[in-house]
Amino acid sequence: MKSVIIYASTHHGNTQKVVEAIAKECDVEVVDATKVHEKDLRDFDLVGFASGIFYSKFAAPVLNFARVNLPRNKDVFFIATAGNPMKRYFDSITEITEEKECRERGRYQCKGFDTYGPFKLVGGIQKGHPDEAELKEAVEFFKGIVLEEGE
Repeated sequence: MKSVIIYASTHHGNTQKVVEAIAKECDVEVVDATKVHEKDLRDFDLVGFASGIFYSKFAAPVLNFARVNLPRNKDVFFIATAGNPMKRYFDSITEITEEKECRERGRYQCKGFDTYGPFKLVGGIQKGHPDEAELKEAVEFFKGIVLEEGE
């Protein structure tokens, strides 16, 4: 199964750590949406979108990439890193994928070190995250989707 993860990781590299952990153990192409703005995704069986959270949304480069490049009727999944892991932040990306009639295969979210706004005054929150356990969970999440798709 040919897979790709489109991601943006701009502040502390939280999302990049998760994506790299998956890529290290699994056969998946990774695309940094802050550097690559267009890519033909038609040949991919599974397309993932990964992002840190900004004002309760996925990063603008990931959302823009999805709007411009995501073909209709693809299998998709989502990964988010956030300072507040209690809230779920997938609405901004699912709005785009639902418009394109894509099939969602799963969501993974974990804590991410956050020093945005007032958190900077206290040295940030969620220091040390994502941690090794969260990275392992992310890899298992991805493997589970690929196994599910392969059946």
